[in-house]
Amino acid sequence: MTVPVRYQISPLSPEAHLFEVVMTVVRPASEGQIVRLPAWIPGSYLIREFARQIVTLQAESAGQAVALTQLDKHSWQAAPVAGKLTLRYQVYCFDLSVRGAYLDGERGFFNGSSVFLMAEGYQSSPCEVAIQPPEGKAFADWQLATSLPAHEVKKKSGFGVYRAADYDELIDHPVEMGAFERVSFKACGVPHEFVVAGRFRADLKRLARDVKKICEWQINLFGQPAPFERYVFLLYVGKDVYGGLEHRASTALLANRDDLPQAGDKTIGDGYLRLLGLISHEYFHSWNVKRLKPAAFSPYDLSRENHTRLLWAFEGVTSYYDELTLVRCGLIDEKRYLGLLAETISGVERGAGRRKQTLEESSFNAWTKYYRQDENSPNSLVSYYTKGALAALALDLLIRRESGDAKSLDDVMRALWQKWLADGQGLAEDEWERLAAEATGLDLRAFFDRALRSTVDLPLPELLASQGVEMALAPAEGVNDRGGVVDALADKPARAVLGVRSASDLLGVKLTHVLDGGAAQQAGLSGGDVVVALDRLKVGDLDKALARFQPGETVKLHAFRRDQLMTFNVLLQAAPADTCRLLLKPAGARWLKH
Repeated sequence: MTVPVRYQISPLSPEAHLFEVVMTVVRPASEGQIVRLPAWIPGSYLIREFARQIVTLQAESAGQAVALTQLDKHSWQAAPVAGKLTLRYQVYCFDLSVRGAYLDGERGFFNGSSVFLMAEGYQSSPCEVAIQPPEGKAFADWQLATSLPAHEVKKKSGFGVYRAADYDELIDHPVEMGAFERVSFKACGVPHEFVVAGRFRADLKRLARDVKKICEWQINLFGQPAPFERYVFLLYVGKDVYGGLEHRASTALLANRDDLPQAGDKTIGDGYLRLLGLISHEYFHSWNVKRLKPAAFSPYDLSRENHTRLLWAFEGVTSYYDELTLVRCGLIDEKRYLGLLAETISGVERGAGRRKQTLEESSFNAWTKYYRQDENSPNSLVSYYTKGALAALALDLLIRRESGDAKSLDDVMRALWQKWLADGQGLAEDEWERLAAEATGLDLRAFFDRALRSTVDLPLPELLASQGVEMALAPAEGVNDRGGVVDALADKPARAVLGVRSASDLLGVKLTHVLDGGAAQQAGLSGGDVVVALDRLKVGDLDKALARFQPGETVKLHAFRRDQLMTFNVLLQAAPADTCRLLLKPAGARWLKH
């Protein structure tokens, strides 16, 4: 079979972080072939302009140089040629994230959207890529891992030729290379592989056992068979890193090395729980957004923003199921899950943006607001991840209450999946709500109007009560109090607060965010100010400094704004009731059992 577009990618210079790509278009357009690099990557809704990392770009045909004309920031057109067109270019890759590409002397990683130019007119044509290892003895032990379909690949190392049905598939299988470790397992009969790169010591067999439970529960939720023949987890572990990005048969993950399970430890610490939740989230996306997706993403236009009001359904619902999966598959108990839920509720309650932006608006403006946050973001936006997860919870509990537990959100997800299996089409902006009503037999219009198109709080207290969980909001007892499960609900005196979020600074305490209506904002403080003294005493720990005062007292505060020392008289306020307490009643939390 003649493949019309071929690529070869090589780690040209690990020390300079350069991949070299050679692209061949067998039958270029007669008027001059146009090539483009995506401006963003599906799943991460921000224009990233990957083309800015192309360092050099040349074209040739039959051994002769071919002129290239740049059309815009990520597109080029070659002069007309009679035979094959070959483009050779270098890409700078030093983005330690799941969204781009990375190369150094220890590992290489890339998403195809960062490195593979698309030949206009051939988006739907088959293509192949030869992936080569770096040269030199220092790289003799490097291996390659990817979910791309193999064509002619070395069994031991994984380097070789891979094929994709079209450009969209080519860029939807990230690649990891280096001296990594791997562990394999089967979930519902489907081979899965977990690749871990970076320096670490961990019990990978336990990781595989736990992740297998997650995978099997989610496969069975939607119904066998799984929508892929093989699945690969690509995890890089380091220090102070975190993130994930879903793909059709794999996911790219970042986590702290200390979050991995250790040999002999049978508990699930907070770090390992965070990692399992991330894995659960990205795996759930195999159904919810990689296949079942908004019509606005069908197909993706990778040259510009693709707006939809449905991100709450694809990210928020996924965020609901990521932790729900952990309790449903038996990795954590109900109390641990409710503690996570209380933290999510507290996080949403603490943002004044929930009073100003609806979930549909949050989804639509992800490109310009959620992915471009600043010091005012808590005051101006609401997260379609966290509030979206709470909307999914509220919908689940409402369906269960109104149907006498005969129906649930699970039925909605299965109905949506069956719809995709039947037609493979993206969802129109109003279709998710319509299918939810059809799947449950309920009139859900009032709920969706409130949850998605208004800034009225979700009716969580009454819905949780219907499932045997009592919810109350109370003042936080300290900066580390994010809410949780309690044995009894009790009133406690509120401490004095400034109404800020902060971080340590060499000079004192930096105010990262100044919250709407808080004492700091009313006194004139701003995000970015560095507090150096409170009541004429140096500040190192803001919470401890404020503990000496009571709400209603006025204190003198000194802060630097850029290089200017400023003085503020601050009337301290009582901590607001924005921290969730959940009380589990006997035989409660019934929705967590099935």
